[in-house]
Amino acid sequence: MAQPEELSLFHPAGYLQAPEGQPFGKDVANVGLFGALARHGGYRRINVLHRSGAGASELGVQYFPPDRPQGVLATGGLWDTDLPRRSGVLLRGAAALSELAWLRRTAAADAAYSLVGLIHTIAPPFIRSQIAAAAQAPVHPWDAVICTSPSVQLAMEQMFEAQEAWMAERFGATRQPRPRLPLIPLGVDVPRLMQQGADAAARASLRSRLGLAHDDLLVLWVGRLSYFEKAFPQVMIQAVHQAAERTGRRLVLGLAGWFPGGEADQQLYLEAAQQLAPGLQVSILNGGNPELLAQAWAAADVFISLVDNIQETFGLAPVEAMAAGLPVVVSDWDGYRYTVRDGEEGFLVPTLGSPGGAPGELLAHLHSLELETYQTYVGAVAQHTAVHVGRAADALVALAESPELRARMGAAGQARAQALFDWPVVVGQVNALFAELAERRAQAVRAGELVAGARIQPSRGDPFADFRGFASSVLEPDLVLRLAPGVSAFDLESRLSVKLNRLYSGLRGSNAEALALLQALEAAGAAGLSVCALLSGASADRRAYLETTLVWLAKQGLVDWLVD
Repeated sequence: MAQPEELSLFHPAGYLQAPEGQPFGKDVANVGLFGALARHGGYRRINVLHRSGAGASELGVQYFPPDRPQGVLATGGLWDTDLPRRSGVLLRGAAALSELAWLRRTAAADAAYSLVGLIHTIAPPFIRSQIAAAAQAPVHPWDAVICTSPSVQLAMEQMFEAQEAWMAERFGATRQPRPRLPLIPLGVDVPRLMQQGADAAARASLRSRLGLAHDDLLVLWVGRLSYFEKAFPQVMIQAVHQAAERTGRRLVLGLAGWFPGGEADQQLYLEAAQQLAPGLQVSILNGGNPELLAQAWAAADVFISLVDNIQETFGLAPVEAMAAGLPVVVSDWDGYRYTVRDGEEGFLVPTLGSPGGAPGELLAHLHSLELETYQTYVGAVAQHTAVHVGRAADALVALAESPELRARMGAAGQARAQALFDWPVVVGQVNALFAELAERRAQAVRAGELVAGARIQPSRGDPFADFRGFASSVLEPDLVLRLAPGVSAFDLESRLSVKLNRLYSGLRGSNAEALALLQALEAAGAAGLSVCALLSGASADRRAYLETTLVWLAKQGLVDWLVD
């Protein structure tokens, strides 16, 4: 199947930039993926469904700046189904497809385009529930949820199997289409990171600032400094300290990141270092500063990330470190064991998980009943997950004592990053997935496999229709309306001067349309007009908005719907 010329993105933020200050990995990954698709995807046109308020010309320079091949950028609202129809695919940087599937169904477009989501984490039960909701939504085999590591892929396959078993037990379900669960990694800008890692001037500058001599080793962490959502730092601190004592060399631990918990959390980290590793220099660097982070990649000798948190499912930082030419020491954990090969690009440090049972069930119940936060949920699991201190120290000792080993593993990491995780490589896999899904849609249409059913999600329907029984009557085509006694059309102006009357204006017609309706009723006099007659000249796309306008005018006391 030929490469499509268009792509549609569901991207509420609109802008192609991660939030400043303390960006989450998912935001960085989404911006990277969307930008890479614009640069390397071969698309003539990209459609962005967003709510930022920016126009296509303003956003276009971010997706197709002057130094890149030019393309056309079009924009639409988040509920737009016409643009995805044009492109045949709608990609979002999150894993939930259920609501988008129902939106597609509302437009009678199940086979018109594919929905593709991206998993960033599966730790939150809410996220897993969102993904599982696809089993009860009009999601099809021509839709997909991208898994970024084999561990995530396996977990999602098991979750859908369990969900399907439950649906069969409870409802006797036999047809249970599920989205595809392809394995595609996240990517990084390998050429940029290679350049940053090789910047001798940047290396000298930051190492001088940190007081590092030529033979001192800077062991670098990059990412959020959150013990409850990323990693408890104690093992990392102890391993660096033990390696320094065993080698007799000076090792400095550099923490390039930010503390979501602020000063209080920073003090917890520093207190742990003082008590567990007396004399160890721990240097905290602002990881939200791109220039400083670039210097850190150049200044470091070893990268370390001993993650113990179920929140982590892929891990961009180790891949970035490999691209920068650093050997890596990482925990043998989920995505890390997919991106890093033990003994090749670095070392995988063994981890030990708790078996669960009563403690795990207690934690799950507390969180599901909203008695404990998500941070407590994942933090408590991490507190009872071990990373082997001794093996981490062994890895650091080996690297500290052998510049040749550091160089060999650093070069192997760069080669692996170029081969597997550079954005053009990842974009090629994403485009191949889009082509496969398009062929699946075409086959389903040819085979007549589409089954008509509910047009709108039963529990998320039109609130006016769902609750029409609440009111004593509802605006119907034959309902006769007239101006309220003593009212003229120009009384609308005084009503609009009241701020409360102007709220939620997006669900009704313009002020000019409201005035025209009042003038028509004024001309009709005491006989009034039926809704059908009043709206006879309205276009199909405006009629519903004029109907809500009439009810809003009645709310203002300008229109009467009761016959004496």
